[in-house]
Amino acid sequence: MKLLSTLVGILLFTLFFGFALKNTQEVDLHFFLNYELRGPLVLMLLAFFVTGAALGILAVTPTVFRHRRETSKHKTTIQALQSVARTGPTQPAPDSVATPLK
Repeated sequence: MKLLSTLVGILLFTLFFGFALKNTQEVDLHFFLNYELRGPLVLMLLAFFVTGAALGILAVTPTVFRHRRETSKHKTTIQALQSVARTGPTQPAPDSVATPLK
């Protein structure tokens, strides 16, 4: 399995490296307010990919922290229930002892 994943990694690296070598021409990006950016196509694609990945991670971060907090609460609840189950049920003490009438 490790050999297969290594071969797939080498194949993907070769394909992406070939793509980068074929797309070295300069491109212009036009933004608002007449801002313009020039650079190689491969670097522009890489920059937008990295920016998109970073924004995706930032978008998921609150959900991940919420799930971790809920998991922590559930673990403490489970531990409390397990400690009660280990001690076993206890019988309540009677309020008073009644003596029989004669």
